[in-house]
Amino acid sequence: MANIVILGSGGFGLSLAIMAEHCGKHHVTVWSKFQSEIDEIRSHGEHIHKLPGVPVSESIEMTSDISCIKGCDILIFGIPSNFVRDVAKLAAPYTDEKMTIVNTGKGLEEGSLKMLSEVITEEIRTDRFVVLSGPSHAEEVARCIPTTIVAASKNHEAAEYVQKSFANDALRIYLNDDVKGCEIGGALKNIIALCVGICDGMGYGDNTKAALMTRGIHEIARLGKAVGANANTFSGLTGLGDLIVTCTSMHSRNRRAGILIGQGISPEEAVEKVGTVEGYFCCKAAYELAQKLNVEMPITEQLNEVLFHGGDVRKALGKLMNRPQIYEEL
Repeated sequence: MANIVILGSGGFGLSLAIMAEHCGKHHVTVWSKFQSEIDEIRSHGEHIHKLPGVPVSESIEMTSDISCIKGCDILIFGIPSNFVRDVAKLAAPYTDEKMTIVNTGKGLEEGSLKMLSEVITEEIRTDRFVVLSGPSHAEEVARCIPTTIVAASKNHEAAEYVQKSFANDALRIYLNDDVKGCEIGGALKNIIALCVGICDGMGYGDNTKAALMTRGIHEIARLGKAVGANANTFSGLTGLGDLIVTCTSMHSRNRRAGILIGQGISPEEAVEKVGTVEGYFCCKAAYELAQKLNVEMPITEQLNEVLFHGGDVRKALGKLMNRPQIYEEL
């Protein structure tokens, strides 16, 4: 039995809490910065906005007191990427070297262009850091619909501990030591999902979607290799697997926001309507990182123009289609 604390009471944080309880052997606590959110969940017995119809058991403790971290075995960050550093700073005084620190967020830090593993470990010194990533919509994880994901760490024992703690008949977990590759895949697939959504909103079809996804994974892999990731990672669950689920599902906030943009709604309004859209925040950082490392990322470049410089979606697609004709990169 493990004492597990999950930071974040949004959809994915709660889905992991429910999944951990499903394992039937853990003490689970969920922390939220907002007591009002906790009160609402307790009042309704579910998160009516993020996971409607999914009961949150009374045996899952909920608190707004971050000192609940003290003495836990596994500390999980289920926080949107733009809030990860602030929460890590709050959590740091209550951590110790025995804890296994897990991140489930997918993004890059704006400004620093750092991966979330770097952000968290700058604030919390640990050699037991694990990335948990892969095709895992909260709406399905919470309902124990089977999926497979990856626990990635340079510390094999820590990754194996997470694997054994969470694996059950609805969640199969593979191990990987390519932390950078798993993070890049998880972060940048949101950019491609936004683009796929835009094309859906414009009324384009399956051919367009397949082409974007295929070229998108190559683009993701190029940046991944530039930061030292293993190219093989991008054909796995945290690359291709996560890309497929995010680009094809209406659970995906990135795809839903893209659909609105493709229908003519401004990017800012689309994000406001949908909520947390990680691809929106990640796009600028990924584009800047690509420029810094001299990596060609034409899809990301055009999305950056649309999101932040008033670019027209049809002109952006035209620019992609009319690039110089070349051999297919494999």
